[in-house]
Amino acid sequence: MTNTPKNKKQSEIIKNAKLDTIAAIATASGIGGVGVIRVSGPRATEIAEKILGLCPAPRLAHFAKFKYQNQIIDEGLALFFPNPNSFTGEDVLELQGHGGPVVLNMLLNAVISSGARLAEPGEFSKRAFLNGKMDLTQAEAVADLINAHSEQAAAGALRSLQGEFKNKINKVVSLLINVRKFVEAAIDFPEEEIDFLSDKNLAIQLEQLNDEINNLEKQAQQGAILRQGIHVVIAGSPNAGKSSLLNALSERDSAIVTEIAGTTRDVLREQINLNGVPLHLVDTAGLRETDDLIEKEGIKRAHHEIQRADLVLFVVDASVVIPAKAGIHPDHEKMDPRENGDPSFSVPVLNVFNKIDLINEKEKIEKNSVYLSVKENRGIDLLKQYLLDFIGWNKTSEDVFVARTRHVNAIKEARELIVKGIAQFKQNGAGEMLAEDLRLAQNALNSITGEFTSDDLLGKIFAEFCIGK
Repeated sequence: MTNTPKNKKQSEIIKNAKLDTIAAIATASGIGGVGVIRVSGPRATEIAEKILGLCPAPRLAHFAKFKYQNQIIDEGLALFFPNPNSFTGEDVLELQGHGGPVVLNMLLNAVISSGARLAEPGEFSKRAFLNGKMDLTQAEAVADLINAHSEQAAAGALRSLQGEFKNKINKVVSLLINVRKFVEAAIDFPEEEIDFLSDKNLAIQLEQLNDEINNLEKQAQQGAILRQGIHVVIAGSPNAGKSSLLNALSERDSAIVTEIAGTTRDVLREQINLNGVPLHLVDTAGLRETDDLIEKEGIKRAHHEIQRADLVLFVVDASVVIPAKAGIHPDHEKMDPRENGDPSFSVPVLNVFNKIDLINEKEKIEKNSVYLSVKENRGIDLLKQYLLDFIGWNKTSEDVFVARTRHVNAIKEARELIVKGIAQFKQNGAGEMLAEDLRLAQNALNSITGEFTSDDLLGKIFAEFCIGK
């Protein structure tokens, strides 16, 4: 079942969009066996006739030579999907030829010369949204499915694409509408003498609404974690085992490891999947005083990465820092990012005491510290569990859908409005204020699916897509 345009403004956008026909290479850049040109718009049939000599029968693969001005460019399969039964809801033509970049660009130029223009990033998905083929959560899920870095993230994106996220939002919106109808009817028809405070049905609906919005927020937060992960910076003094820790977490030799202090001079990045959650790891140069210009630049970059991290793993040599439980070594304290004299520093820091094998210490987690040995692979699992706990990853089922920061923020805004409205209603019997807060909460939720949104938001969302989508 398709959606319909949401408002007059959206209908105007659709009308303007239909004035032209767009085209783009829909397959990844580079050399491949097959390359696809996608065309969408009112001139798709005309372009098909120019390139193929005919318009293929709907939804049937047609083998043909691709020509422009009587010159053969390539040959392959052509597919035609007439409106409204296509991805965009418009006439769509797909030309599937060979995947070389030269021949694909020649074919794209021929299509553009035949009456199309180059599509903007995400414009195919944007037209699908504007034509009611999908809502915004589903459109964004298209990009998330393409960019998924783990099987779990791909499965979550697919659930959103299939409408799971949208259905959960619509369920809360439906509850909101039912409460709003009751409250606003009581305000508009005071002669009916509906008693807000004593009506048990209203109290039950408000409690159910509050529970549902809380559950939705928790699920969206998990979905955002699944999609985005966190940015973790490995920092510390030279030769503490930072690069070895990066290799242990990534389970491959990403960084060069030697006994020579200061081996790492630049920033090294790795992305790993921790139980399906993306973890963006950054290994940095050892923090110390030095006169080496190259090492100084590396340390400068390390501090820059530390400032923008979600979490810093501050690695120290346990055999130096805590011999005979002597406490924090002065060098460790001097290089600790929390002690660098910057009052604005607020990034969480986890102490990672490495090389516990040298002092016969057991692997453990205490407060904001983890004790481990990368060399003996002891305590690594404790660190991984700490990272999952820090993120707030609490996946207990297989129904997690992907979500974005804007989704979480909108749901949070809706929840806060609902909580505020309920509190004012309970304290003061303020039906008018409850009704207004519920209206604003509904708008916040509708902005997620696109029922209530702005052109600026649409532009930002679809600008993140690849051009062929």
